[in-house]
Amino acid sequence: MKGALLNIPHEELSTRMLPIHQGNQDSSQANSSYRMDPYALDQLRVLEKSPNRKGAHAFSSTRSLVHKVGRNIPSLPTRMLDAPGMVDDFYANILSWGGNNVLAIGLGESVYLWDAMSGDAKLLLTLEDVDDYVTSVSWATTPADSHCIAVGTKKSSLQLWDANVGKKVRSFDGHSSHVGSLSWNQHFLSSGGGDSTILQHDIGAPTSHVATYTGHTQGICGLKWNDEGTTLASGGNDNIVCLWDAAMSRRDRNSPRSMGSISPQFVLTDHTAAAKALAWCPLKRGLLASGGGEDDGTIKFWNTNTGSLQNSINTGSQVCSLLWSKHRKEICSSHGGSENQLSLWQYPTMSKIQDFKGHQARVLNMEQSPESGFVVSASADETLHFWDMFDSSAPKEKDCFGVKKFMMGMPGIR
Repeated sequence: MKGALLNIPHEELSTRMLPIHQGNQDSSQANSSYRMDPYALDQLRVLEKSPNRKGAHAFSSTRSLVHKVGRNIPSLPTRMLDAPGMVDDFYANILSWGGNNVLAIGLGESVYLWDAMSGDAKLLLTLEDVDDYVTSVSWATTPADSHCIAVGTKKSSLQLWDANVGKKVRSFDGHSSHVGSLSWNQHFLSSGGGDSTILQHDIGAPTSHVATYTGHTQGICGLKWNDEGTTLASGGNDNIVCLWDAAMSRRDRNSPRSMGSISPQFVLTDHTAAAKALAWCPLKRGLLASGGGEDDGTIKFWNTNTGSLQNSINTGSQVCSLLWSKHRKEICSSHGGSENQLSLWQYPTMSKIQDFKGHQARVLNMEQSPESGFVVSASADETLHFWDMFDSSAPKEKDCFGVKKFMMGMPGIR
């Protein structure tokens, strides 16, 4: 339920408050000054519950926002967690919020699991190589495998772990550089490497590697399957976005020349910096949003059926990640630069609804809670902030693009 993150009573929360981690120090100094104890299970700690700010200005702002979007959106985080050891790596994707309501986060050489219902954190794993660190995490998306989580590392390792028993189930070979992006399509796991390749793994097959996607010339920094499982979007440090047809990998698996190279269906070349941020709209098929890095700063919207650019807006700062609301015409972006903010936009006008500030360094990743109301942001200031941002209740009659409610049960519409 929506209140799962706020289930600690106020009295108990007050006793658990800790000083806010000083996030304005240089990230390289913060990460090199000490090596955190991987067995200290309080690495993720409740910091503070932001106070309600009252006054004429706040009331006026709230009233204006309610009139604009039909609901009050708190501008302050509802919870903050200390996350020491987080590496300031733009190309890493170290957050994943599973359907089990457990948030996985990669902190240096370790992966921690934070239970949103209880507020408890536990250590899942610590890499054996002290010079390695976690660059990607991703929970499996099928109910049968919801206890499984994939972990990629800087030194090209890709592992599958069973979170219920805390054991590594399997390792996957094939990459020669860091594994910074992961995306699931049922029992298939796609991994994007700094070696510019995307590998498709069948986690249940004796020989897991079933396909290789080649089309980028530099490292992969973003990877997302659409909800239907028909198209994979990838973003690279070569500034391009590629779209891949799943049918091609199926044909490749069934051909005598298995594990061959698959080319993209579309190559989108409009970005002028690394295209890390990718997000499929859950309410309109074939609509993909992508965000560009520091020398780009744009959010672009694509019709993936034709490969055509629909719209582009300049945000004025590095776009690190994107999240769509599952119920309304809204999209959230996270940024680096002077503000290090999250921004909520109305689609398709792309008028800004609100900025969310508080991080002291760029916001590397975002994830959405399973019920879709809360957004968690991970910053290079070594904190996690939780925001009560999206409306988690679906409209009664229609979805935000005018699709009747009965269509929500059709394949590919969530």
